[in-house]
Amino acid sequence: MLRKSLLGVIAVLLLAGLLVTGCSGGAAKEGKKEEKSGAAKPIVLKYAFFAPANTFPAKQMEKWKEELEKRTNNKVKVELFPGGTLLTAQNMYDGVKNGVADIGLSCPTYEPGRFPLLAISDLPSGFPNSRVASRVVFDLIKEFPPDAFKDFKIITAFATEPARLMVTEPVTNLHDLKGKQIRISGALTPVLKELGASPVGMPMSEVPEALQTGIIKGLVSSREVLMDLKLAEKLKYTTDYPLTVTSFVAVMNKDVWNSLPPDVQKVIDDLSLEMAIWTGEYMDNHVKEALEWSKKEHGLQIITLSPEEKAAWDKILKPIQDKYVEELKAKGLPAEEYKKRLYELKEKYSKQ
Repeated sequence: MLRKSLLGVIAVLLLAGLLVTGCSGGAAKEGKKEEKSGAAKPIVLKYAFFAPANTFPAKQMEKWKEELEKRTNNKVKVELFPGGTLLTAQNMYDGVKNGVADIGLSCPTYEPGRFPLLAISDLPSGFPNSRVASRVVFDLIKEFPPDAFKDFKIITAFATEPARLMVTEPVTNLHDLKGKQIRISGALTPVLKELGASPVGMPMSEVPEALQTGIIKGLVSSREVLMDLKLAEKLKYTTDYPLTVTSFVAVMNKDVWNSLPPDVQKVIDDLSLEMAIWTGEYMDNHVKEALEWSKKEHGLQIITLSPEEKAAWDKILKPIQDKYVEELKAKGLPAEEYKKRLYELKEKYSKQ
């Protein structure tokens, strides 16, 4: 009897031990599952832009999102907010600084005076295309980081092709342009003013309505907008004289950047130059497509200035950049060094 009792007690103790072990093992497994689940939760980044999703800077956003998610094995997810759905051109950079979006893409020229050195490279500089302009602008921002971006992480930068005049009525000479209200990026208004037009500073997002209501008779911009924004329906003529470029800079909230794991930061840094190159090449190809579409669908006419007329335009525009550089030098800014580097880089990348 005693032996049977002892065996019974041992059996009970063994069963109890198994139950405890089983329960604790299950809890441990569940804990690991929860821990694993928590670790797998992706980092979500909100990326804002002011223009529609079909525009070329927004295409850059899509490519950046695709590459970042792929290279981090979906450790990071990017939510895109184009078309001013989260932030507009007027509050993009401040909105990122204040945490409304984690990343924002905008044009420094939309905020005259805030990015003085960048305006030098946006003025007529003889860039052959977007590919070269994007490489030059990217390098200049790295070498001369704007003070206004000191509280941000610069993600990438690129530029349009040299802008052309696109109008509702043909412009073949300076007389045709005189007094016409033409849209141009805010900091670049002196270019049109010197040519005799009446410049109107406004974001690209406001252009379609301004054309519809007759507030403006045309615009100065890279020519992909003829197709992307369907502006070829109104703008039947473009004068093939290269003017300004428009730079774009994407920035991330500094606190958000500092919170990212080192491996994610490395992927973002690796993508920085890649996106400048990709966007420049994408845009040059897209401009060709837009011009063909505009000619075929809406009868766009491309006007070439006579040699004499081109010389007259050159004579007017050449001093603008030099004068602006002198103004910035007087304020103690390294404008001469910036301009010198601009032309060195332009020559370098034009040969590649």
